[in-house]
Amino acid sequence: MSSVFRRPRRRPHCPPAVLLTVTALLAAAGCSLTTGAGTRPVPEPSPEAAKLCRALQKELPGTVDGLERNTGGPPSEFAAEWGDPAVQLRCGVPRPEVLTPGGEHYNPTAEGVEVNGVLWLPEKQEDGYRFTTTLRKAYVEVTVPGTYQPELNALTDLADAVESTIPNEL
Repeated sequence: MSSVFRRPRRRPHCPPAVLLTVTALLAAAGCSLTTGAGTRPVPEPSPEAAKLCRALQKELPGTVDGLERNTGGPPSEFAAEWGDPAVQLRCGVPRPEVLTPGGEHYNPTAEGVEVNGVLWLPEKQEDGYRFTTTLRKAYVEVTVPGTYQPELNALTDLADAVESTIPNEL
């Protein structure tokens, strides 16, 4: 007959500072959009853009391209999602690199698409498209997974809210 000797487990000692750091990291992780399209951080817009983004948040539709708005996860006044995989909207994002003079991928002739009075810059992504508003006082980004065809349907449903809350820059 064999016997197994097991040592009693000792609880590791964690200094309070380590526990606070881990707790803070876990809380910060809750401030990201997490979906099949990937994790995208919630933007940190300027005070002027934040005011516009809060107004946009109040006008966002309950459905986009037939997809219900997701209510799980931490609420944010700068981001929203619909469906699974999620169509993601982030307000107050930085200017797209392709539109930033001096940027590595700067292209002043990048073509946009207009949807219901809102001009969007389309950028092909690994799985779908990212559309970012142009010529507005705050940049709004919409990521549409490739499973949704055509991708512009989401923009059609979001254009009225953007048009009424984010003024033209010109």
